[in-house]
Amino acid sequence: MVSQLLFGETFSIRSLSKGWANIVTDHDNYEGWIDEKQFIPLNSDEHSHILSTTKYYSTDLVHALNQRNRGTLNIVPGSILYNSQATEFTLGNKTFSFDGAVINAKIQPSCEKLIKNAFYFLNSPYLWGGRTPFGIDCSGFVQIAARLSGILLSRDTREQSEEGEMINLISEAKPGDLAFFDNADGQIIHVGIILENGQIIHASGKVRIDTIDHQGIFNEESKKYSHQLRVIKRIIQ
Repeated sequence: MVSQLLFGETFSIRSLSKGWANIVTDHDNYEGWIDEKQFIPLNSDEHSHILSTTKYYSTDLVHALNQRNRGTLNIVPGSILYNSQATEFTLGNKTFSFDGAVINAKIQPSCEKLIKNAFYFLNSPYLWGGRTPFGIDCSGFVQIAARLSGILLSRDTREQSEEGEMINLISEAKPGDLAFFDNADGQIIHVGIILENGQIIHASGKVRIDTIDHQGIFNEESKKYSHQLRVIKRIIQ
């Protein structure tokens, strides 16, 4: 598994093979394969309409999305909805309604929102390719926390490191900046969100808080450095 799709995320199908679809996502241009049983097909007009529709993000840890005559479907934070008033909306041949907490996708970003949403995932277990509180990787954690704060980021750590404004020194960093870390070959492999008082929140084993300095992340449990600092980027001015 390289990533996960949340409810309401759309994509284009590039090819079909033996019950699987090769897709590219609309929200972050990510490519992968998905079982044909796990998505609702849309025609081109429906797809275009969805892309232009005002979107909302669910913010509850888990909330039931009602499917007309088909029971409920549990969705997680950052899922995309197309109506904020608990009235019905249709995707393909299925009709849904939702009465949980939502935010408009066009909210004004702020560092305070980003940090608040990051803490929402604290202690979530690490899962390669994961994007939910029940299993999440480092770049998925940063991407979803940013989405809930009104910021759209790429999916992978390396691509995220190419976004935003360069910060030259750790002493110039502020809460809400992103810190990226590399391996012995110089490849960027990890990302976290800088907090106050020389701390960072990141997904490593679980979403956790550790200390950061000019050298990298100091793991408070093992009492040694776990990640080597490469670059700091500011995504919210």
